[in-house]
Amino acid sequence: MTGRQGKILAVGAAGEFAGAVVPALASRGADVTGMVRHAGQMDGVLARGASDVVLGDLTDDASVRRALDGVDSAFYVPPAFISHEAQLGQRFVAAAVDAGVRRIVFLSVVHPVLSALVNHAAKAPVEEAILDSGLEYTFLHPTLYFQMLGRSFPQVVRTGVLAEPWSPATAFSRVDVRDIAEVAARALLDDDLVYGTFDLASPGWTNRDDVARLISEVTGTHVVAERLPDAATASAPEPLRTMFRHYDSHGLRANPLVLESVLGRPARTLRDYVTELHHQHDSAREDAS
Repeated sequence: MTGRQGKILAVGAAGEFAGAVVPALASRGADVTGMVRHAGQMDGVLARGASDVVLGDLTDDASVRRALDGVDSAFYVPPAFISHEAQLGQRFVAAAVDAGVRRIVFLSVVHPVLSALVNHAAKAPVEEAILDSGLEYTFLHPTLYFQMLGRSFPQVVRTGVLAEPWSPATAFSRVDVRDIAEVAARALLDDDLVYGTFDLASPGWTNRDDVARLISEVTGTHVVAERLPDAATASAPEPLRTMFRHYDSHGLRANPLVLESVLGRPARTLRDYVTELHHQHDSAREDAS
C-alpha cells in the first residue's frame, strides 16, 4: 500500500545507515535530500542517488530547521554515542513538527529499555517524543550489524584471530545494513509499516566462536576467537566499557521473524556477508599484486 511521496530528508546521509537508505529510496524514485555535516560529504551523497544535499548539524537548531523546510518525511538516526543524544533527538522531533513534517522513521536500537546502556537508553526518550508528537512514525530496532565485521576482516584473515572485548561465548543477533535500509525505505514510502515497532535481526544467534568457525569455513584460513584483555579497553569511555560488560554477560538477541516478514524474502545471512567479504578481500589482493 503506497502513501503519498513528498520530499524525504535522510539525516546523516554520509554515514553507514542513512548512506544505505539514500540509494534504497532513490531506486524507488523517491525525492530524497541528504543532510550532512560537512561540505566535502555532499558529492558522495549525490552519487548515492540523492536529489539534493543540505548542510546541517543536530547541535545547531537553525541548520536543522533549514534542512526540514519543505520536508514531508524524515529518516532520523543519531551519530553513535553523541553527547546529549536524547535531547538532540527530542529537539529534532519538535523541529519536524514545527516544519509540518508528516512522517518520521527513527532508527533506534533493539531493547531501548536497557537503562544501563547509554546508547540504548538514550533512544527511549526520543521514541516517547515521537509518540507524543502526532507524527506518523515507524521505529526500527536493529541488532548488531554485519558491517562491523567488515572493518576488521582483513586483519582477522591475516592474523587468524577474531578478538573483541567480551566473552567469545555470549550470543548475538546480527543484521545487514542493506536489509535495514530496505525496511526503512518501505517505511518512508509506503503506509503498511506506519505506527509499527520492528526488531530487525537476521536468522541465527551466533557467538564469536561461531563467527570464527564461519570465517574459517568460507576463507580456508584457520581463525580462532579470543577476548581482548581488559587493558586493551581501559582507556575507552565508560559508556563503551559498560556496554562491553553487558555483552560479556548477556550478549544481545532478537527474533528474526519480523525482518523476513517485512522484507517478504529471506534476510541476508552472516554467511552471505562473510562470503562477500572474502571475495572482496581476494579481489583487493589481486589488484594490489
